[in-house]
Amino acid sequence: MSNRCSDPKNLPNKPGVYIMRNMEDIVLYVGKAKSLIKRVKSYFGSRDQPLKTKLLMSQFHSLEYIITDTEKEALILESNLIKKYKPKYNIRLKDDKRYPYIKITNEIYPRVLITRNVRDDGAYYYGPFTDVGSVRGIVKSLKALFKIRACRKMDGPCLNYQIHLCSAPCSGKITKDEYNDIVEKINLFFEGKYNQIIDMLNEMMIEAAENNEFEKAAVLRDQIQSVDNILEKQKIEFDRGLEQDVIACSYDNKIAFVVVFSIRDGKIIGKDDFLMSGTEGTLPDKILSAFLKQYYMIPRHVPSEIIIQYKPDEKELINEWLSENKGHDVILRTPKNTTETRLVQMVAKNAEIIKNHEKEVRGALVDLKTYLKIPKIPRRIEAFDISNISGKLPVGSMVVFEDGIPKKSKYRKYNIKMDGPDDYAMMKDVLFRRYSKIKPEDEEKKPDLILVDGGKGQLNVALNVLKSLNLDDIPVIGLAKEFEHIFISEVSSPIILPHNSEALHLLQRIRDEAHRFAVTQHKKLRSRELKRSILDGIKGIGEKRKIKLLKHFGDIESIKNAKIDEIASVKGINRNLAVNIYRHLHK
Repeated sequence: MSNRCSDPKNLPNKPGVYIMRNMEDIVLYVGKAKSLIKRVKSYFGSRDQPLKTKLLMSQFHSLEYIITDTEKEALILESNLIKKYKPKYNIRLKDDKRYPYIKITNEIYPRVLITRNVRDDGAYYYGPFTDVGSVRGIVKSLKALFKIRACRKMDGPCLNYQIHLCSAPCSGKITKDEYNDIVEKINLFFEGKYNQIIDMLNEMMIEAAENNEFEKAAVLRDQIQSVDNILEKQKIEFDRGLEQDVIACSYDNKIAFVVVFSIRDGKIIGKDDFLMSGTEGTLPDKILSAFLKQYYMIPRHVPSEIIIQYKPDEKELINEWLSENKGHDVILRTPKNTTETRLVQMVAKNAEIIKNHEKEVRGALVDLKTYLKIPKIPRRIEAFDISNISGKLPVGSMVVFEDGIPKKSKYRKYNIKMDGPDDYAMMKDVLFRRYSKIKPEDEEKKPDLILVDGGKGQLNVALNVLKSLNLDDIPVIGLAKEFEHIFISEVSSPIILPHNSEALHLLQRIRDEAHRFAVTQHKKLRSRELKRSILDGIKGIGEKRKIKLLKHFGDIESIKNAKIDEIASVKGINRNLAVNIYRHLHK
């Protein structure tokens, strides 16, 4: 229960959290203290205060406090309140990027999912991961390797079981204990304990072979090979088999970037970077202290050792809290030998590179605002492109960049139903479908800049669509490929930026990404159309037989090159049907 206090002299001499608010009752700062009265009194009466504290106190109006039993409880509460209120004067871990996590659900037969929401629901969470494409690849590989279920409802064997991608616990094909053994291997995988997985699989393989279960032994052998292949991809190894997080930062007078290397079983298995805001005038030890409290607050694997660039503020308290969180001792320390020093320096270098890139992007966005004479810095840019071959299977793409970084979760593809190669009509269709969902008063949903791939013609199409939707206050530009000229409304001659301009390079990256995404989607449509047009016209070939053929041969071209006897060797395909398939494919 919180209490309001008008006079700091009336605060108790107990541990707790204090909340400072302004006249509008907006939270300015959340702090924790071993003694509330001693800590809060330091804000009043002293003239020799940091600039950040002076700015805070110039807006301070009221104080609220919450008493806790221990300082450790205050630390946990402080982190939760910072995440809830996002106070202006606190050092904050910017988690608005909503990185993807891999989640192993808390169910009788758990599933492996990708999520961007971490909850305290008894599930295991691993991450965050910066590349959602890689995460999808990992989950796909694990499902194929361990045959973990993917369905929401367990209502009988599904297609995944038939193509050997699921062990079918829904039909009793595997016991609960056997299934939980698989889930335990997946947990070990994400904790980087590859050797333990291999030892377990080896024991199971030997036992299966001794029991004459040769098919099961072969599956286990393939699983061992798959894990070995994963290990071979790991290039950086260290002498010791400890599990560690290595943390370092780079900062300037406005923001700080923190990088974490995750080391499991002596190998780097992941790298993540985070932005900390509200760091003005703050020393790195306090930045890292704030990061540790917020980074490990959510459900996350806590390693045995955390090696950090600088000794953090409140090291002993954080160390105690982390150890309790993990269930046994966690060592929080600075590097103690040459190898660890080099490793921390490498992590710090990564943070420095990210910081410098952020500065370049920030400068490029400011330059764009100036060059294009638009009302605000284009932090959110939406770019469009069309891909087709002579008007066939046209696809439109939209990519989104925020602060110069692609936001792939916000990408959109548009299948266009239109005859003939009319790129202008296709662009009009895509833009209308995108922006007809936005009302003129929805300022938060509008991008700061729209980029269309093309010259004056495509630009005019975009301008007309936005005008028809009363959204003509959104700035639009066309970027023509041939000379990289930028076209804007109401100006006949193009803007020509210097070839070494960071602003131009940013626009090129965004335009090229829109083109890549459109071409990728177009190729998928072509591939799908090819499969439909060839296999679906054969009498007796349904979805299941099509899957068996594709799984056996790998692709359409291999089926076409196969002899009749080879086609007939596929399970479920008799010779008469094989003859029909061969004749159909060789018309």
